Amino acid sequence: MDVITGYVDHIVYHNADNGYTVLNLVNAEEEITCVGTFSAISEGENIEVTGEYVEHPTYGRQFRVEHFEEKEPTDELSMERYLGSGAIKGVGTALAARIVRRFKEDTFRIIEEEPERLAEVKGISERKAIEIAEQMEEKKELRQAMIFLQKYGITLNLAVKIYNTYGQQLYGILKENPYKLADDIQGVGFRIADEIAVRVGIRSDSDFRIRSGILYALLQASYDGHTYLPEDELSRRTSELLQVDSGLIQKHYMDLAIERKLILKEKDGQMQVYSASYYYMESNSAVLLKNLDIGYDVPDIEMTDRIRKIEKQTGVELEEKQAMAVKEAVTNGLLVITGGPGTGKTTTINTIIKYFESEGMDILLAAPTGRAAKRMSEMTGYEAKTIHRMLELSGGMEDRAGFERNENNPLETDVIIIDEMSMVDINLMHSLLKAIVPGTRLILVGDVNQLPSVGAGSVLKDIIDSKCFHVVKLTKIFRQASQSDIVVNAHKINLGEEVILDNKSMDFFFLKRYDADVIISVLIQLIQQKLPKFVNATPYDIQVLTPMRKGLVGVERLNRILQQYLNPPDQTKKEHEYGDGLFREGDKVMQTKNNYQIEWEVQSKYGFAIEKGLGIFNGDMGIVRKINDYTETMTVEFDEGRMVEYPFKMLEELELAYAITIHKSQGSEYPAVVIPLLNGPKMLMNRNLLYTAVTRARKCVTLVGNENTFYEMAANVTEQKRYSGLKDRLTEENV
Repeated sequence: MDVITGYVDHIVYHNADNGYTVLNLVNAEEEITCVGTFSAISEGENIEVTGEYVEHPTYGRQFRVEHFEEKEPTDELSMERYLGSGAIKGVGTALAARIVRRFKEDTFRIIEEEPERLAEVKGISERKAIEIAEQMEEKKELRQAMIFLQKYGITLNLAVKIYNTYGQQLYGILKENPYKLADDIQGVGFRIADEIAVRVGIRSDSDFRIRSGILYALLQASYDGHTYLPEDELSRRTSELLQVDSGLIQKHYMDLAIERKLILKEKDGQMQVYSASYYYMESNSAVLLKNLDIGYDVPDIEMTDRIRKIEKQTGVELEEKQAMAVKEAVTNGLLVITGGPGTGKTTTINTIIKYFESEGMDILLAAPTGRAAKRMSEMTGYEAKTIHRMLELSGGMEDRAGFERNENNPLETDVIIIDEMSMVDINLMHSLLKAIVPGTRLILVGDVNQLPSVGAGSVLKDIIDSKCFHVVKLTKIFRQASQSDIVVNAHKINLGEEVILDNKSMDFFFLKRYDADVIISVLIQLIQQKLPKFVNATPYDIQVLTPMRKGLVGVERLNRILQQYLNPPDQTKKEHEYGDGLFREGDKVMQTKNNYQIEWEVQSKYGFAIEKGLGIFNGDMGIVRKINDYTETMTVEFDEGRMVEYPFKMLEELELAYAITIHKSQGSEYPAVVIPLLNGPKMLMNRNLLYTAVTRARKCVTLVGNENTFYEMAANVTEQKRYSGLKDRLTEENV
């Protein structure tokens, strides 16, 4: 490792989020381009850097910095250079020169120990002298805090957040209760706080640790879809997490309830433990749903006449249940329409839209994902937005969206129709309901037999099961749909009827293979050669859906293999290694978590932004368009031409998407899907999962694998238990 000392002449590039910096360092012999991670660095500072020289393919010779430390300027020129660099607000080059000319080599000692003497310099008042001294002290305190925090393995980014939150109090907090960081600082979870606590020497059975562990176990449960856990289950999970006896855990539930961090509800002799936020979300959602459920008195003859006029206009005659759904939409403030593929949900929605349009009403259409909204637009001929865009996303915290539309600024419309409701979790539902005023009709459309939402809650199922609202279930498969074996077999799967796997179909195939590598070989052949012509699509449009992440035909292994065949290495394509794999220009990728703050823009053909917005969500898919090693960014294009620039440090939010789990395919539709089937856990490999996978295909489903696995899944009606309380909140007498 080489060691160089000099002053920072110019900062070429600095990323405030991750500290990545490109700067010019000047020493006695030369000017050197340095790249690395720097905390609060300013032009004019004297620093000592440790690292090595590297040759960048585009920018030539650079010094890659592994470590740096600030060196107090000792000569007058260095002091003047630092003070005049802009690091101290209100001090320019001329004033810096006057200060150093007055105090010479004693300048920094004067600022630190006798700051009032700065007023001896022309142009500096006593107040300004104190401000200069405070800024110098603050920078010194920040650097001392950085050094202290890095001793405990805390990253630069996190260290800056901790200092900005606590200032000089951080020393006491870290030594007494580092778990406070998980409560106060975005991006610090229990795991990070626990690692710090171990280094600081906090006991494993500390009350602070157990309380934080309980809240963390509930948070982890929400990622599995639960809004609460039974007390015994929560104690078991927390005990496993903390490696402490469960007897030490239970005594803390009441204390946390008194602090309003937990809500305890007793049901059937069992205690349900909620984090406060999820309980109030469900409780408020129940009240808001009930408030929307207003009855409207419209004569049946009037509705029947209007429906007949629309039928003549469109040339489509509604069957009994569809006509009932239209009438229920007219006479009720809240309606649920549910049904499987091919049962006429779209025709029903289109008739409802035309009915309300003829009444001169304003209508908004929305769906949970960009793909679902796009499909809704294509099917209805009317603009549909994602729920996030309809509510005007304005950023928000890491796990919570912030919206412009809310109870203080509600949606201005008469009718709202939401499609793909099975995907809507309690967070999004609560935000939606807050933005709807009573008197607005809300129509919820979805297939309750699909998998529940990725996020917490079981919204559609709970609303239907509560029996508090009008629900119309469409069951008739229409003639055109009945010609599709995708639709027919999906209904057979759902009803537990036998599916014949004889490959005499035009759109539903089962290729029997029993070895994982043979299955993968068949997948590649289908995607590259056979299916694109068959469904008139590109290989990128064909989606592999698999039940699991791990395993021989799991997402992780499939993506590594499929990348090599569908987007092989090429000298013209840049790559970036990340974790165990790499991203390559042209790769198909998926966002793996909701990010409410990330910016996107749609560009004109000349490269100018014609639309900007916030938010990329769990399950959104795109293509890697550009990898820039110099700025350490990767640009991804999502649906509707939305371009997003990801710093390399945020690539953990992305993964390859040549193959995705069936869960992540919810709300999406593809020209063709290919489903590898081997064995897997019984709780996961169920009818619900198989039904969802098959219904994702528009033109062709091809299953490749063991037919016994298919039959076992179709027969397996056990579903993973999801603890959700919206039904209970809706049926409580006081709602």
